[in-house]
Amino acid sequence: MEIQPSSLFEMPEGIQTRWASAENPEAAPGGACRSNDGRKRSCNVAPFKAGASITIAQASETSGTVRRIWVTIDPRSPKRVRGLRLDMYWDGASTPAVSAPLGDFFCQGLGRMVAFENALFSSPEGRSFNCFVPMPFLSGMKIVVTNETDEDVTQFFYEVDFTIGDSHKPGTLYFHTHWRRENPTMIRRDFEILPQLSGRGRFLGVNLGVIANTSVYSKSWWGEGEVKIFLDGDTDHPTLCGTGTEDYIGTGWGQGQYSNAYQGCPLADGERSQYCFYRLHLPDPVYFQSDISVTIQQIGCFGAWDKDSASIAYEMLESGIKLSLGDDPVDIAGLIEAKSGAIFERHDDWSSCAYFYLDQPENGLPPLAPLPERIAGL
Repeated sequence: MEIQPSSLFEMPEGIQTRWASAENPEAAPGGACRSNDGRKRSCNVAPFKAGASITIAQASETSGTVRRIWVTIDPRSPKRVRGLRLDMYWDGASTPAVSAPLGDFFCQGLGRMVAFENALFSSPEGRSFNCFVPMPFLSGMKIVVTNETDEDVTQFFYEVDFTIGDSHKPGTLYFHTHWRRENPTMIRRDFEILPQLSGRGRFLGVNLGVIANTSVYSKSWWGEGEVKIFLDGDTDHPTLCGTGTEDYIGTGWGQGQYSNAYQGCPLADGERSQYCFYRLHLPDPVYFQSDISVTIQQIGCFGAWDKDSASIAYEMLESGIKLSLGDDPVDIAGLIEAKSGAIFERHDDWSSCAYFYLDQPENGLPPLAPLPERIAGL
């Protein structure tokens, strides 16, 4: 996020800085490096036992802002990257505003880690998790990580940087996430990035993961679906709509590996047909006054205009599948003869972590899916 130059040298009244880490779990004044002789002897949690939970930051009876979160773990297997659960509670709420798999929260989907950087998240060398989303609270906060797998994490390092005593303006919003996976999606039913949500706030963006269904659709392109955002009373038709999946993240004609400040595709594994990509609505805010929902269509395409693309069309024709777009059938044989192509409805494995601000500390959305659903097939 853009930092105003004046904010670097202005001294706000009454704000204090705290860092919570294994060296000072309570972020207490004068509380760091107190093990034995004050040398580096408590830098991590080792091991982080299967089934255990760790409160990595907590504050009570104070306002404040979480400003940075850093984590690294060993080993970094897909099971652990998606099997560790991150929960955040604001102002004494009984249910978490954030409840997401560790990796997906930090913009690392499908349990796979790659090096990338955007305006809110980064992994400089694909070995760590960084978050710079500002997360205000009025009276307290708690951040918890739970190892929901049946395997220990050998080493778990963390640091949560926050301030206390912040004076927040009336109407300040709380940070939330919502994670979900659908494997497979359903034909002609759009994948829900953010289910119907009531309240006032701002949709901040989304991190998406796709494992394309090559057993049915060969190596045909999966990403023609349009993002649709329903705002403030929209029913059958949305107010906001994009033009295609790769279009939504600012590229075109397919998507390779890249990471920009507000849009990117850190993982583009064409060999395994696995993709992870994001869009952050920072310079182009998406506000809602009473309600919102966000979906993306499950639409792909194939071509038959050259030898390579025609081979994909032949594979689908020989498999005997029936393709359609809406109620209209797609004539694969006719398109092969005409050396043409078409878009069509399809079903794949989609997952997402939506980021948003809301005017309340709880969101009423479904809880995080259990571990088996999160890690199946990774």
